[in-house]
Amino acid sequence: MVKPAPELQKFGMERTAGLAAELTPSQRAPVSHWVPIRTLKARHRPQILDHLIQLDEHDRYLRFGSHTPLEHLSRYVASIDFKRDEVFGIFNRRLQLVATAHLAALPMGASPAGPGVRAMEFGVSVLPSARGRGLGQILFEHAIMHARNHHAGALVIHALTENRPMIRIALRAGAKLETQGADSEAWLSLPKDNLGTHIEGSVLALHAELVFRTKRLALRVKNFLMSGFGLF
Repeated sequence: MVKPAPELQKFGMERTAGLAAELTPSQRAPVSHWVPIRTLKARHRPQILDHLIQLDEHDRYLRFGSHTPLEHLSRYVASIDFKRDEVFGIFNRRLQLVATAHLAALPMGASPAGPGVRAMEFGVSVLPSARGRGLGQILFEHAIMHARNHHAGALVIHALTENRPMIRIALRAGAKLETQGADSEAWLSLPKDNLGTHIEGSVLALHAELVFRTKRLALRVKNFLMSGFGLF
């Protein structure tokens, strides 16, 4: 849900106190466990669409900021520019896409951090069956690293004010937040990329791909054995 630049020019902390107070110490603590996050490509459009279809109407409303029928989901997935943006996914043991994040490049001049600062926008969705494990937080931290590696100086989040989980994720990272009625906008200033962030990104991508292939092989072996014994 990308908004034009004028709507992003003024951000402040004055309205964040109430939301920050809702965070318990455990909620403010960073997620420490590692989860394999796979970089998705254009060939994954069907899996991304299937993931979004599995969200109920209210979840889609929170994710996109408006009621989103199936045809709108299809247009959104078809419009993703995988050469410009980054899309990440977390798969379960059955190779179902249970969480996905879209890191979209904003036009120059649309950054709330000031003119000349490259910004990227973060959006995330997690299936109900996979919630409560901190996957949204993990994807957000992963997106920060990739945004830095894309030379972005700011990460932007647009969310409905009622989307408390998304707002909490932004506040945990120290983002500046402004709430205007039903809409909230936040931005996080990012440090520059370095050799370490690029090495980390490459290593994590390779590890996640190896984990995915291992899961796929294990699933194929399981299905083969069950089929051979007449159990599948």
